[in-house]
Amino acid sequence: MNSIARAWDSDIAYSFRHSPVAVLAALVSLAIILPAIFAPLLAPYDPFNPASLNLMDGFTPPGEPNAFTGNVFLLGTDNQGRDILSAILYGARISLFVGFSAVLFGMVLGITLGLLAGWRGGWVDSLLMRIADVQMSFPSILIALLIFGVARGFIPQDMREELAIWVLIVSIGLSEWVPFARVVRGSTMVEKNKEYVQAARVIGVHPARIVSTHILPNVLGPVLVIATIHLALAIIAEATLSFLGVGVPPTQPSLGTLIRIGQGFLFSGEWWILLFPAVTLLALALSVNLLGDWLRDALNPRLR
Repeated sequence: MNSIARAWDSDIAYSFRHSPVAVLAALVSLAIILPAIFAPLLAPYDPFNPASLNLMDGFTPPGEPNAFTGNVFLLGTDNQGRDILSAILYGARISLFVGFSAVLFGMVLGITLGLLAGWRGGWVDSLLMRIADVQMSFPSILIALLIFGVARGFIPQDMREELAIWVLIVSIGLSEWVPFARVVRGSTMVEKNKEYVQAARVIGVHPARIVSTHILPNVLGPVLVIATIHLALAIIAEATLSFLGVGVPPTQPSLGTLIRIGQGFLFSGEWWILLFPAVTLLALALSVNLLGDWLRDALNPRLR
């Protein structure tokens, strides 16, 4: 209980409680993330089970009874009779899994390379930073597209759909490691010249232990801020790739896939097929981005 009380009275908790934008963003994020995590328990239907679909329920408007079956769907149905609400819950689950996994992969890779470049310096630092500079000159979505296409070329045809999500995670992660590496490199170059690191060197502590136990904990603050902001970017990148048809397989559609499906029916009057997945994606990305902005300000000592 004492630890909970100390956490509640901390500077970050105080900043959060007195930031209406952060509180609202957290509530919106939880309102999307928690139902997505428990989608199998909360979704009214299993939208991706062909046995549960009825084509007669297709194109049912939100909240209106179907003209043939009389069934009512809160957010309507698509052309296959798939419940939009259930599809959004399952689709957000996939989008969040890809986004979190891609950010985690990019963060681990970026931290590792940033620590290596900052600690070793010399030609190792120059090589890694030149690679980072070249990658930053291209849009991350193009890099993810390139990596995704090359990776699929090495995967057997019968395994492409099974491994599509993992290839997508690696593609987005490899396109987003540079900001982590650059921040960690700069912080490492500052920390390695401080007295506590010099003292550890004098007493013979192994460099790997110095980096992992002394330097790494002191560079994680900015990394967490970058990770929060890049989570929104990773979710948007996944949705963009899926919208382009090169993301998750049709049997496991994400929010981007649902938006691509709804886009084809927008001008024929079935607006709800596109609107609700698009609003969900917008609310999720915006709320996570606002939380990242708040966390950046809360962890910045110059703004306290």
